[in-house]
Amino acid sequence: MLIIFAGLPGVGKSRIASELARQLGAAYPRIDSIEQALRDSGTLPLDDAGYGIGYAIAEDNLRLGRTVVADSVNPLAITRDAWLDVAKRAGVFAVEVEVQCSDRDEHRRRVQTRIPDIAGLVPPTWEEVISREYQPWDHERIVVDTATVGVQQSVGLILQVLQRGILMPGPDCSAGSL
Repeated sequence: MLIIFAGLPGVGKSRIASELARQLGAAYPRIDSIEQALRDSGTLPLDDAGYGIGYAIAEDNLRLGRTVVADSVNPLAITRDAWLDVAKRAGVFAVEVEVQCSDRDEHRRRVQTRIPDIAGLVPPTWEEVISREYQPWDHERIVVDTATVGVQQSVGLILQVLQRGILMPGPDCSAGSL
């Protein structure tokens, strides 16, 4: 299975995705880590190289029969579709998880106070986060709102949806708002 995470920087997506990967024993390609490694190697401009590498790593692991939890901002329909294409090529089920923080003040606080867990990574400013292009979704996904639930509760709720094997539409026409 390919579990595809998405969400703006600072919403808590990496904390949830990494904990889910840990609990599942899944491979965990994280685009921030890939892109920072590319920066460290002097490979510029990045363009979409980090995503391309992430897709390849995910597909290799899926073909080995491993579950993959992919962690990226995933802001555009084209990147979301590319992750789904990875799952199709590997012949596995894919589920998308969008992480949001509906409390704008809390989201801002997180962005402004976060300490990177990747050496050398310079996190975006609040202005960069809110001005980033983030296209609306046009298909089902699990929506997690970290303004109302923590990491462990989020992971537990995602696991419940995965165990049911069904994505139930929530009030915002997404799959199972949490």
